[in-house]
Amino acid sequence: QVQLVESGGGLVQAGGSLRLSCAASGRTVSRYVMGWFRQAPGKEREFVAAINWRSGANTYYADSLKGRFTISRDSAKNAVYLQMNSLKPEDTAVYYCAADGNILGTIRTAVHEYAYWGQGTQVTVSS
Repeated sequence: QVQLVESGGGLVQAGGSLRLSCAASGRTVSRYVMGWFRQAPGKEREFVAAINWRSGANTYYADSLKGRFTISRDSAKNAVYLQMNSLKPEDTAVYYCAADGNILGTIRTAVHEYAYWGQGTQVTVSS
């Protein structure tokens, strides 16, 4: 079992930055693909970014977020991070950390591919 706990959310003005953290426990996630998703009120949960465990830590982002968001991981700390810059009101959502244990380390973007989820952290961007 993997337990994931997100932190770092909050209220920020448009144009500001936040760094979300995801701490994993119960099992090392060094061989898991780690992803961030978000869900705005009344909308479906959507993919934000993911990072695998292979050499070079391959990353993948939702097209609309490239250049503003950066995902990273610290395997020694069993943690994953999401740096969010130039935030916009439309980035307001609950942000979730998730883990996908596929053995090939393939980065996948579908919600159902991720077996473990955190409880989420609220990010609110004011205009």
